[in-house]
Amino acid sequence: MQTELQPIHPVRKRRRKRRRKNPLRLMIPVLLVVLAVIITAAVSHGKSQDYPWILRHSHLVHMEPQSPPEIPDWVTQELIPVNQYSRPGTPLEQVNGIVVHYVGNPGTTAQNNRDYFASLAETGETSASSHFVIGLDGEIIQCVPLDEIAYCSNDRNDDTISIECCHPNKDGKFTDATYSSLVRLTAYLANYYGLKEKDIIRHYDVTGKECPIYFVKHEDAWAQFRSDVSNYIKENYK
Repeated sequence: MQTELQPIHPVRKRRRKRRRKNPLRLMIPVLLVVLAVIITAAVSHGKSQDYPWILRHSHLVHMEPQSPPEIPDWVTQELIPVNQYSRPGTPLEQVNGIVVHYVGNPGTTAQNNRDYFASLAETGETSASSHFVIGLDGEIIQCVPLDEIAYCSNDRNDDTISIECCHPNKDGKFTDATYSSLVRLTAYLANYYGLKEKDIIRHYDVTGKECPIYFVKHEDAWAQFRSDVSNYIKENYK
C-alpha cells in the first residue's frame, strides 16, 4: 500500500514588529548640540567683552562672593556713612574690572571730593560716589568698602571698583604724584583680583562719556598707563 503523502505547508516567517521610535529620544541629541552651541556662544561673548558675560549674569551661574583685600597703609580710609545717595550698602559680590575716572572739577582735592560724596546723604541732589579718590599730591582716600558697590560706573557698578582722580587743569591730565598713585593702586587691586590689562577700563569704555578726558583724548597715554600697571605687577607681585 502506498502511504498517502500529506501536503507540506510552507513555514511562515514571523515578522518582527518594528518598534516605533520615540520622537523625544531623537530630539535629545539635537537639544544637547543646541545647548552646547549656546554655552560656547555665551563664553565667546564674554571673552570678547571687557568683562565675562557669565560672571555678569549671576542668576545663570552661582559664584561665591569674593573677599576684599586688606587696605594697605598708604591708603586712608574715610568711609562714607551708609545712605541711599552715595553708599547704598549693596554687596559687590564679584570684581571683574577697575574703572578709572577723573573728578571733572579742576583744582579740587581728594578730601573735597570725598566730602562731596558724603554730603549727598543730606542734599540728595544726585547719586554719586567712588571706592577711591586720588588727590593732586598722590594721597588716596577710600570712600566705599570694596565689598559694596559705589555709584560711579553706571551699569558696571555691580562688578567693578571705581577710582576717581583729581587734576589741576581742565585738560584732565594728572600730576605725576596722582599718576604714580593711580598705577600703584590699580596694580594692587588688579593683582589681588586676578585682573588683566583688558579689565582695566575708562568710564568712557562703559558709557562713551569723555572720562577721564585726558586718557580719552590721548589713547597712547591710556595704553602706556595700562602697560605701566602690568609692569608694576611683574616687578612687585610676581
